[in-house]
Amino acid sequence: MAGNRDIKDARILGWPRMLILGLQHMFAMFGATILVPILIDGYFEGEGMSIQVTLFCAGAGTLLFHLITKFKVPAFLGSSFAFLGGYATVASLNTGIYAGMSMHEKLQYACGGIVVSGAMYIILALIIRWLGVARVMRFLPPVVTGPIIMCIGLSLAPSAISNASANWLLAIIAFAVVVIFNIWGKGLFKIIPILMGVVIAYICAMIFQAFGMTNADGSALIDYASIASAQAIQVQPFFFCKFDITSILVMAPISIATMMEHIGDISAISATVGENYLENPGLNKTILGDGLATAFSGAIGGPANTTYGENTGVLELSRVHDPKVIRLAALYAVVLSFSPKIAEVIGSMPTAIIGGISFILYGMISAIGIRNVVENKVDFTKSRNLIIAAVILVTGLGFTDGLTFEVAGTSITLTSLAMASILGIVLNSVLPGYDYHVSTRGNLATTITDQTSYEKAADKPGEDIK
Repeated sequence: MAGNRDIKDARILGWPRMLILGLQHMFAMFGATILVPILIDGYFEGEGMSIQVTLFCAGAGTLLFHLITKFKVPAFLGSSFAFLGGYATVASLNTGIYAGMSMHEKLQYACGGIVVSGAMYIILALIIRWLGVARVMRFLPPVVTGPIIMCIGLSLAPSAISNASANWLLAIIAFAVVVIFNIWGKGLFKIIPILMGVVIAYICAMIFQAFGMTNADGSALIDYASIASAQAIQVQPFFFCKFDITSILVMAPISIATMMEHIGDISAISATVGENYLENPGLNKTILGDGLATAFSGAIGGPANTTYGENTGVLELSRVHDPKVIRLAALYAVVLSFSPKIAEVIGSMPTAIIGGISFILYGMISAIGIRNVVENKVDFTKSRNLIIAAVILVTGLGFTDGLTFEVAGTSITLTSLAMASILGIVLNSVLPGYDYHVSTRGNLATTITDQTSYEKAADKPGEDIK
């Protein structure tokens, strides 16, 4: 065991431990990833999206992302919640070609819109490649990215409370186990506190249910019926997408919001790991990888993908930052997509356990944002910085349902995080007093507020890094 040092190459732990670490990341993403197709299935009256296809797309999309980003970025791509409003809108279309159309065919057209959304990522990646990452990052100094990262974690806080409230005893057990193993654990157990929290709390849930305990609403802690009825092995029910301008206009604009979220997520991962992934492999590469994964998923009947904050929290907690561990989790997801029964076993994990663990994961994401601001010495004695941070935080946390408006009869929803990102970037660009010089050399983007330090950061004295 490597003590308290960050582990960049998990092979020093041995493959058995790496396999377990990959399992921990899979558990972290599983609940949110399978919830998206469950919600979409409701919109399309039971003719919607398959959990099997979703798991396959999450795993394969993550592997594709890692390939595009040169296997450097420890990010997992799970199902995006940002497009749920778009799916609901397409499901409700009843005019033109959609009049009398089956719900399943409507879903095909919605997935076509997802493919176009992925193409918009690709266009942005080309623009960033043309302009250069350093020029783009001028619009994203720590006074912008820090509060955005805080919002990523804090905006998820209500979800953690909602899940935990289903059964506070289970939530507290899961939370306590994670804390105990993370603080006092030895060897392998110190780096898999999330997995231990899941396993021990699940065993407790089985015991409690045997003695007659139920959730706060009277429902069973664990649904054994769905596990028993699921098939052991089954090929995923893939289907091909279809294209129509109406569904494209519904789904594609949402990608503006998710692209802003992507930048915040990659900034959070960079701050967690201590590597500037916005520079190397480059923001253009990470956006391209996310876009290709989303387009691939939509083409075969899966949801849009996005980088997952839950897994960023696991990186911070375990201090194992090797992307190979994330790729193991992706392989697990692909394998699970062939077995509905195993997927149901994992999916039967009580939501209260997820809530208890989320208390730590979501809070850690916000703490990463605070660290990003502190380490880069953002000067909050300056009014412009206070205004930018204040607007980002209030917008990101205040607009819980986002902002919905219509363009040419099409309903478009900007998520609170997308709105916060856009406003932060705009304010940082227009408010006077900009004094940040961003060096993209080295491991982390360094914010420098005086010319002497700036010259020291460059390879040559006086070199202006554009």
